[in-house]
Amino acid sequence: MRFSLRQLTIFEAVARHLSYTRAAEELHLTQPAVFAQVKQLEDVVGLSLFERIGKQLFLTDAGREVLATSRETVAAIERLEMRLADMQGLKRGKLRLAIVTTAKYLIPRLLGEFCTRHPGIEASLTVTNREKLLARLTENLDDLVVLGAPPEHLDVVATPIADNPLVVVARNDHPLAGKKRIPPERLVAEAFVMREPGSGTRLAAERFFAERGLALKVRMELGSNEAIKQAIVGGLGISVLSLHTLSLEGEDGLLQPLDIKGFPLQRKWYVAYPRGKHLSAVAKAFLDHLMAANG
Repeated sequence: MRFSLRQLTIFEAVARHLSYTRAAEELHLTQPAVFAQVKQLEDVVGLSLFERIGKQLFLTDAGREVLATSRETVAAIERLEMRLADMQGLKRGKLRLAIVTTAKYLIPRLLGEFCTRHPGIEASLTVTNREKLLARLTENLDDLVVLGAPPEHLDVVATPIADNPLVVVARNDHPLAGKKRIPPERLVAEAFVMREPGSGTRLAAERFFAERGLALKVRMELGSNEAIKQAIVGGLGISVLSLHTLSLEGEDGLLQPLDIKGFPLQRKWYVAYPRGKHLSAVAKAFLDHLMAANG
């Protein structure tokens, strides 16, 4: 029975997402190419690895067996690559990084600096929401993850690397713009545009107001900070966002932080990985780079 590491890697991605489309996006391949590789693997195995019921894809019994072996094989190859890369220092190696969406205003620049210093490093960056990031952390899919608050239900090593202040953001012609020391109670009447439930930013904001016996009037939930910013510009409400999301606005931008008592909420950015995980020389060097850049 002959099958390739490439086929196992592609199959693992499809099995993890239970979607040819999402696997293709992750692997930067076309959907037909991903489907063809899985079909070739099924031909070699002699059994179907997936079955489709309605629009949902499911693993067959054979698929679950192949998935377990695929993960063992890919993990063994990655451990070998890590050991070889460690022997060569930072001349070569891979870095798999995953970050929450808000961190895209900070981390890509630092990753670019790191890769410029070490051109032999092959880096991949996944940007996703907190829920999916924690799932990746649970499955140990990345070398390091960057998020706004360490998960309480997972046993991880979490290192603070930078400040992440949260501010109340409004359009620059909002009635509260320019006013000083606005009490939080004043915001109860305002419509909020917020991230999805489970977002670290939203959890911190709701905790702040709940501690004061206040509840936010959430008018709309959106899945990205840029969409929220556009909604604010469109007059749909105000929001609580990381100050980093305003980094490209400039002094004459359409958005500005409001001066609310108790804000900014002082939070941190953390780099995390599962406790007991062996970090490669590349991952250790990048962690050091993050800490030095914001030290």
